[in-house]
Amino acid sequence: MANEDFLSNSCHNAVTVEHKLPKICTPRFLTSEKTFYHILPFLLAVHEVNQNSRLLPNITLGYNIYQNFVNARMTYEAMLDVLSTGQENIPNYRCGRQKNLLAILEEMNSELFDHISNVLSIYKIPQINYSVINQMAEQNHRFTFSYRMTPNQEPPYSAIVQLLLQFQWTWIGLLSQDNERGEKFKRRLEVLALKNGICTVISGTVPELHTFLRNFQNQNNSRDGISFDENGVPVGDFDIMHWTSVRNKSDEGVKIGSCPDDQYSNKKRDQCVPKSVTFLSYEESLGLILTFLAIALSLTTAFILGIFIKHQETPIVKANNRELTYVLGVSLLFSFLTSLLFIGRPMKMTCLFRQTIFSIVFSVAVSSLLAKTVMVVVAFLATKPGSMMRKWLGKGLAHSIVLSCSGIQVGICMTWMGIFPSFPDSDFHSQPEHILLQCNEGSVTMFYTALGYMGFLAAICFLVTFLARNLPGTFNEAKLITFSMLVFCSVWISFVPSYLSTKGKYMVAVQIFSILASSLGLLGCIFVPKCYIITLRPDINTKE
Repeated sequence: MANEDFLSNSCHNAVTVEHKLPKICTPRFLTSEKTFYHILPFLLAVHEVNQNSRLLPNITLGYNIYQNFVNARMTYEAMLDVLSTGQENIPNYRCGRQKNLLAILEEMNSELFDHISNVLSIYKIPQINYSVINQMAEQNHRFTFSYRMTPNQEPPYSAIVQLLLQFQWTWIGLLSQDNERGEKFKRRLEVLALKNGICTVISGTVPELHTFLRNFQNQNNSRDGISFDENGVPVGDFDIMHWTSVRNKSDEGVKIGSCPDDQYSNKKRDQCVPKSVTFLSYEESLGLILTFLAIALSLTTAFILGIFIKHQETPIVKANNRELTYVLGVSLLFSFLTSLLFIGRPMKMTCLFRQTIFSIVFSVAVSSLLAKTVMVVVAFLATKPGSMMRKWLGKGLAHSIVLSCSGIQVGICMTWMGIFPSFPDSDFHSQPEHILLQCNEGSVTMFYTALGYMGFLAAICFLVTFLARNLPGTFNEAKLITFSMLVFCSVWISFVPSYLSTKGKYMVAVQIFSILASSLGLLGCIFVPKCYIITLRPDINTKE
C-alpha cells in the first residue's frame, strides 16, 4: 500500500471460515504509521465484503501483504512468492491449494513500479495503483495491465492556452517546480503556447523550501539562536562540552568556544593567549626615525627663519613680503612639530587636537602662499596707468586672504570637535594577535572635509601661481610656489589610497610621512633658494 508494501488479492470459492482470515506473510509489514493507515481501510473493506453474502455470494476474498523494503530484489522475491503456491518460489508450478490471484494493489515509486509490472504483464495479472506514476500516462503500450485509480494529473494545457488567448496575453512568464514534473510542464506548455502565437519571455523554477532552509533562523528550547549559512551548514558559534574519561574513572569537562576579544587561540587550539597591544611608540625603530626626522626638520626650519630675520633688510626678503614669509615659516615649523602628536599611546587630548591642529596649521601655510601670489599679481596690475588695483596694495589684502582662508578651516575643525570629537579606540579584529590602539576620528566625513579643503586651497594657489609665473620681477616667486604646490598635491593625493589600505601604527606612519614630506616640499621650494642667495650669493641680493 505505501512505498514499502503491496497486497495481492485472491478469490476463493466456497472456502471455510478459517480461510477467510487474512494471511500476513511478513510480520514486519507495518513499518510506518502511514502504511498502517493505508492498510486498515483495505482490511475493513475485505471484511465487510466477506460478511455480506449478498455482495459476492459463495465467494470469499483473501489477501497477502508483502513488504519490499523499497528494494528491487525484495520486490522480485515477493512477486515470485505470490505467483508460486508451493514451499519454493517457482513460478508456473502449482501444487497444493489452488488460489485465483485477481490483482495486485500497490503504491510504489517509479522504479519499483516497473519491476512489478514486468513480472505481472507476463501472466496478464492486473496491477492497480493509486499513486501518481508518470510512466503510465506516457508509455501506455508498456503497461497494458496497469490501472491507475487516481484522476489524471496532467495540467489542462489547452485550457490554459485558451485562457491566455481570451485575455490576449501574448507575452508570459512560466514558473514551475524544480523537478522533473515541473520541467515537463514548461516544455509542453511552451510548445503549445508557441503554436498559438504566445511568446514565453521568462522561464524559471521555484526552488521550493531550499531558499527558506538556507536562511533558516529559529530558537531551540533553551532560547539559543539557531542559524545556517548560505550553504546550509550550521553556524558554529556555540559552546561544546567534551567529556573524556581519565584513569580514575572520573569525567573531565573541556569547554570549547570563542576566545574573548582581548585574547586569541594558540596554535594548538587548547588555550587563549592575551593579545599584544600595539601603537606607534617612541621606543620602536619606526617611531624613533619619524621623531628624529620631525625634530631635525623643525630645527632646520627654525635655523632658516633665523637667517631671514637676521637679513630682513635685504632686498630679497623685502621683495617677497616679510610678514607673509614669517607666517609661512612659523606654520611650517608647527607643521613639523604637529607630527609628534601622532606618535605615542593615543590619549584623549592628543586624539582630540592632533587632526585639527594639523589641518589649521597647513591651511595657514597654503593661505600664506596664496596671499603672496595674489600680492604679486596685484602689484603687477597696479603698475599700469590708471589702474584701480593700487588701492589694494598694502598689508590689508594679504592679511585678509590669510585670515579668511584659514578661518574657514577653523570653522570646519571647530564643528568637527564639537559634534564628532575624536577619541581613543581599540581595534580587536583587524589583526588576530594584536590589539590596535588608535584614535577614532569620530567622523570620516569631517576628516575628509578638512583634508579636501586643504586640497582646494592648494589647487587655487597652484592655478594663480601658474598664471603669474611669467610676470616680470627679479624675485618673482610664482614659479617656486607652482613647483611647491605640485609637490604638495602629489604627496596628499598618494596619501589617500595609502591611508585607506593600512591599519594601526602603519596608518599613522603614513600620515606622519605625508605631513613631513609636504612641509619639506614647501620649505625646500620657497626658503632654500633664498637662503642660498642670502648666504652664498650676496652679490645678487640687490635691488637691481
